[in-house]
Amino acid sequence: MRAYLTAALLGTTMLAAPTTAHAQALSAEEAAELRAELAALKAKVDTLEARLDGAIASPVPAPAPVAPAPTVTAKPATEIGWKGAPELKTADGWSFKPRGRILVDAGHVSAPSAISDRALGFSNELRRVRLGVEGTIPGGFGYKLEADFAGGDAELTDAHLTYKDGPLKVTVGQHNNFQGLEELSSSNDTSFIERAAFTDAFGFERRVGVSGEVATGDVIVQGGVFTDNFGDLSDSGNSSVSLDGRLVFAPKLGDTQLHFGASAHWRDLGDTVTSVRYRQRPLVHTADIRFISTPSIGAKSETGYGAEAAFISGRFHGAAEAFWQKVGRTGAADPTFFGGAVEAGVFLTDDTRGYRSGVFRGVKVKNPVGSGGLGAWQLNLRYDHLDLNDAGIDGGKQHGYMASLIWTPIDYVRFMVNYARLEYRDAVIAAGTDRDYGVDTFGMRAQIVF
Repeated sequence: MRAYLTAALLGTTMLAAPTTAHAQALSAEEAAELRAELAALKAKVDTLEARLDGAIASPVPAPAPVAPAPTVTAKPATEIGWKGAPELKTADGWSFKPRGRILVDAGHVSAPSAISDRALGFSNELRRVRLGVEGTIPGGFGYKLEADFAGGDAELTDAHLTYKDGPLKVTVGQHNNFQGLEELSSSNDTSFIERAAFTDAFGFERRVGVSGEVATGDVIVQGGVFTDNFGDLSDSGNSSVSLDGRLVFAPKLGDTQLHFGASAHWRDLGDTVTSVRYRQRPLVHTADIRFISTPSIGAKSETGYGAEAAFISGRFHGAAEAFWQKVGRTGAADPTFFGGAVEAGVFLTDDTRGYRSGVFRGVKVKNPVGSGGLGAWQLNLRYDHLDLNDAGIDGGKQHGYMASLIWTPIDYVRFMVNYARLEYRDAVIAAGTDRDYGVDTFGMRAQIVF
């Protein structure tokens, strides 16, 4: 760089200096001016060289690296979970889940001597084939719609809208009317193929109505006003109305879950329903035969009272329930019929029976098949009693001694085997002249729920 500056200086000097031929013509004054210009140029070169030396000695530092901005992942608008089927949820409170169940049953009922009926022996059926949807709506609302296709025609089971605010829950539409522990527990989670005999005998079913529930601490209070089942409603009018209530106290004693409950029910049959009839099959629904049954009873009302108790402690559980059904008649004594059941069960594996919100729930398998486990194995025993004799009505009595073995290989799948020895007194189907006899019943079920 210095050589370049020196060369530039020399070139400038040569351009500024006159040729030798003219040098002799310079005056002393002109020579002095030329020397002054050369001195000024040299001073400029010295200044440029000093600045250049400083730039080389102190290079300009490179700019500091800029840290990359943190990556922000946007929350997806919809989350997908799994509860036996996909469940879609949005951040603002919407959710949607398909739901359903398939229950396939087979059974065998022994034939008492001198009784011949096509329902006896082997039988099988699609016990339940339900499909539906459920979900939530912003603002505390929820919905559920489900129909059963097992009989060939769609039959609406649940169809209701709910609203929840803290401990309060309000339900409008077709739903269960708080009959008791056995009836309110889902058929997906019961310990036998069929519920206790009185639940079917007394005609427990879902009905259209409005109800409220308050759950606080260990106490649940439920009550509602109902009309009739959706399938029995018509445009010709239906004046049936019922009042139903249930109270549950469910404390925990250490690791033991306790359950105590009571329910009360009153139903005015209205103008279109003029009679009732109570009857029951021999444990399995596949056999369309009733050994005990009342005749049609002219009635204007029904009044029912229920009591229930249960416990769950580790692998063990126990439950007991009783129900009294009184029929209001005109011009005759009011009969009161009774049903009840007591059961105990134990898991042969390290599992426990589920419980939540005043009802039994399904088992959550700790060691499922497919993950190195054997699934959950459960053994249950039950005594089941039904008495349809009172006030001159002779519908018969049943004493049932039952056992069940349940295998739940994974959540949502279950296999059941049942046996029952049913002893009848005053049976409505006579074996010759004998109305006191017993039958043996075997039942099997395969189910999947989602």
